[in-house]
Amino acid sequence: MKFPVRLLLAASLILLLAACKKDTKPDVVEPPVERQPPPAQVESNALDPRDFTDPRNLDNPDSLLSKRVIYFEFDRSVILPEFRDTIAAHSAYARANSTARMVLEGHADERGSREYNLGLGERRGNSVESAMQAGGAGRNQLEVISYGEERPVCTQSTEGCWQRNRRVEIVYTAR
Repeated sequence: MKFPVRLLLAASLILLLAACKKDTKPDVVEPPVERQPPPAQVESNALDPRDFTDPRNLDNPDSLLSKRVIYFEFDRSVILPEFRDTIAAHSAYARANSTARMVLEGHADERGSREYNLGLGERRGNSVESAMQAGGAGRNQLEVISYGEERPVCTQSTEGCWQRNRRVEIVYTAR
């Protein structure tokens, strides 16, 4: 009979010590949790101006695809760095849309002979064509035409006007 009493006494002592045990963790008050509204769901048909495969971006003023004029320095056909992203965007569009067709219209200002300006417009168009092909546009998607000085956007004989006339226009004939 001594054994069950000792066992009962030992169990009681253990329970008593467990009940009296002090929590060593300090009381931490959790800050209130602010409820955030659920993230806005993006519509699947939302227009992303950086999606150069989406034909809707051809008319989106926030997209590089809406920019279709490449300007050049006087008597040069080298593509300026600020127009490389625009050309890359149109190349990506052509690569993703095999039915797309573009005419690259080369232009020059009024200085120089008619024949020289036709050749310069063609060199500018060929320069843009080469860059677009390097970016993945197909050869059958691009056509180069030179108008030389025949279709100016500005007719004044000033440097500002001449700058606007030294260009290649990207004209989509099929999207």
